[in-house]
Amino acid sequence: MNPPQKKIAGVILAAGSSSRMGKTKQLMPFGKTTLLGQVVEAAKESALHEIIIVLGYKAEQICQTLDPANTKIILNKDYSNGQSTSLIKGLENVSSVCDAAMFLLGDQPLVTAAIINRLMNAFEAANALITIPYCNDQRGNPVIIARPLFHRLKSLSADIGARDLFDEFKESILKVQITDKAILIDVDTMDDYKNLITTPDHQQGAGCKATRSDE
Repeated sequence: MNPPQKKIAGVILAAGSSSRMGKTKQLMPFGKTTLLGQVVEAAKESALHEIIIVLGYKAEQICQTLDPANTKIILNKDYSNGQSTSLIKGLENVSSVCDAAMFLLGDQPLVTAAIINRLMNAFEAANALITIPYCNDQRGNPVIIARPLFHRLKSLSADIGARDLFDEFKESILKVQITDKAILIDVDTMDDYKNLITTPDHQQGAGCKATRSDE
């Protein structure tokens, strides 16, 4: 598969305080790195044009665990006001040459470079405004949003993420069907974490099929 021609920035959202976890999940071990470190490594291995990491809670401590090479680390002092503040902060730092931004969650360590690249290629082939992965009819992450919608993202408020935008532009959404459940698995609680590290590796880099949301 050829690398995408469009330039897409990767924005990793990792500013939260992990209130449901009870521990700082960005620092929790995963393989030879951390949960967040694995997300960053996958992004670096992909065809993303640039990588922006948005930190907030315990940012200084988390920074010490990350390899800053080929990344831009951004501090969101308003992280307690909801994920939309991190989304906007990341978007403000996307280079002007980028055609779109992919928003990755810092607690989805099973999302691989192969999945990222498949989504990017599907986005480019369809010239989509919004690209969202689905597995077994469940919406997952990461999501790609094209530059023409950046101004709408910057007007988001509260902790709603981009859900209102998805509702407004639902007919412009490209749904990419992926057979890998990695796009659905995030780590919010200690039970989630225990299940993650004790379950055999999930099938990675599985195939995908793209469909318009109105099909």
